[in-house]
Amino acid sequence: MTTAPRHTATAPAVLVLEDGRAFHGRAYGAVGETFGEAVFATGMTGYQETLTDPSYHRQVVVMTAPHIGNTGVNDEDPESRRIWVAGYVVRDPARIPSNWRSVRPLDAELAGQGVVGISGVDTRALTRHLRERGAMRAGIFSGPALSDEETLLTRVRSAPPMVGADLSAEVATTEPYVVPAIGEKRYTVAAIDLGIKGMTPHRMAQRGIEVHVLPATATLEEVYAAGPDGVFLSNGPGDPAAADHPVALTRGVLERRTPLFGICFGNQILGRALGFGTFKLKYGHRGINQPVKDLATGRVEVTAHNHGFAVDAPLDAVSETPHGRVEVSHVCLNDDVVEGLRLLDRPAFSVQYHPEAAAGPHDAAYLFDRFVSLMEDQRA
Repeated sequence: MTTAPRHTATAPAVLVLEDGRAFHGRAYGAVGETFGEAVFATGMTGYQETLTDPSYHRQVVVMTAPHIGNTGVNDEDPESRRIWVAGYVVRDPARIPSNWRSVRPLDAELAGQGVVGISGVDTRALTRHLRERGAMRAGIFSGPALSDEETLLTRVRSAPPMVGADLSAEVATTEPYVVPAIGEKRYTVAAIDLGIKGMTPHRMAQRGIEVHVLPATATLEEVYAAGPDGVFLSNGPGDPAAADHPVALTRGVLERRTPLFGICFGNQILGRALGFGTFKLKYGHRGINQPVKDLATGRVEVTAHNHGFAVDAPLDAVSETPHGRVEVSHVCLNDDVVEGLRLLDRPAFSVQYHPEAAAGPHDAAYLFDRFVSLMEDQRA
């Protein structure tokens, strides 16, 4: 990604998809060029959490809500140290933010962090196109980066695809750090940072858990050096089929029968560790309004999602694996995608969505309590 200083909103810009379709608009944020996988997010709020979610690394995010930026940007809500999206696409950006917590406009934040965006795009048409054709590579070009569309299309098609991309180490911490328990410390958890969001260890800390956040490259010895009562696998970007190290690490945890909880990318890693395959979804699930059914209780949760890959496991049968019996615990009501796994013979489970959901909804927060119960049972 290359950028120049922020220009006025009148600078022309174009979004070019790898299938040749182009959408014209105006520069939003930094001016320059950027490349990534074009995906759409359906949340009507929480754009700051979306932008700073490491799972969006190397993705050009299209916001389906037409009006973006109306609450500005604050310094309390980021989920990580920086914006991770490769590019940002909006229809109608707010001219003036209006919120008592706002400290600067969204376009200024994008420009300050060198994120190239485009506004004035028919995001409904673009979303329909991605739903029909699938997520694909894209480029946003503005200012000096503009050229004829054939040249731009060639550049888009030369960008690396998401399939086969091993990205966790690019977004994870390089040094371990500790998030202390809030109040009395009850448990210690080793959290493998595959692209963790800041709210995740906070939710555990609220439950008396001291969280040791470790790099994606952590070894099994480094994990157990923390003396964990449980191990957590975080969300993260990339293709789970390329993430061999976290899979091997997870198998080591399962062999030791340590309570384990995985979310999002962590669900896919657990699936691979159990012997299931993974596959790329046509356009993925991204947003804060995805319906998921808990197959054990029949309860339907409204959940926050950000994933383009899924686990290939049978929905209607218990599977035998090298680590015991496993069942699918949750399923997406939109398309029957696997949304959770539960081991029947070992203390481990995972879900494909975000129970921490800083921007909401909070239907799935109980899953952290379930993790605590596993650790309680193991200690007893």
